Amino acid sequence: MPHFTADDGASIHYTDEGHGIALLCLAGLTRNGTDFDYLAPHLPPLRLIRMDYRGRGQSDWTGAETYTVPQEAADVLALLDHLGLESAAILGTSRGGIVALYLSATAPDRVRGVILNDVGPVLDPLGLERIAEYIGRRPAARSHAAAAVALEHAAEGFADVAPSRWMEEARKHFIATDQGLDINYDPALRKAFMESLQGQTADLWPLFDAACTKPLALIRGANSDLLTQATADEMASRCPAMIHEDVPDRGHVPFLDEPESLSAINRFLGLLL
Repeated sequence: MPHFTADDGASIHYTDEGHGIALLCLAGLTRNGTDFDYLAPHLPPLRLIRMDYRGRGQSDWTGAETYTVPQEAADVLALLDHLGLESAAILGTSRGGIVALYLSATAPDRVRGVILNDVGPVLDPLGLERIAEYIGRRPAARSHAAAAVALEHAAEGFADVAPSRWMEEARKHFIATDQGLDINYDPALRKAFMESLQGQTADLWPLFDAACTKPLALIRGANSDLLTQATADEMASRCPAMIHEDVPDRGHVPFLDEPESLSAINRFLGLLL
């Protein structure tokens, strides 16, 4: 599988498929590029690039102090350099959206536009508290079948999701071991997350305003506990040209193969042609 070497020597995993418009997909905080498996079959012909952040998926574990948005953004730029790409559109789920906003402000020439999947400049404390409950901890379930049931029961705001989807989620993000299931990312990510919560004082609205100068789309789970309706409304007010779709029966985060998600993504891609 393809990897590139970051400036500090870390091996970062990525996939690169297809040709045409480059769409770089960045996953959520604890997740990896497989999150976009649900979306990939529905995309028009394009160049689909996915990156596993350091400490996640098939990338090297490099320690809590390196699991930061600026470092992850630097790794994105290193990947674009490695691929010989001057710029790419970015689809960012949750944490990936924050990285995309950061890059929009700090490296605008490298970003053609941004799709935000259930994330914005203000993160609701309720959603952050929910993430703090599980991040860096092994699941209690000892099998993928049990984990799928647990995921379904814990998925607040989700409805009309087939049990097979929760099984897919369990297999994507938990590793089977002799001692039960384990997480497929560095447990030190918990330390980085908790430290970021304690020091979270930055105003992210200027980053959003920078993203608004390019094509921008927002996909929001209608029942999200991380991106409130009030924040989404403020985003739409500040950026009237932003494409915006709410996905019913979804919390944090939509899977991206819902009709509303696909509508927003396809309309966004149409702006890049």
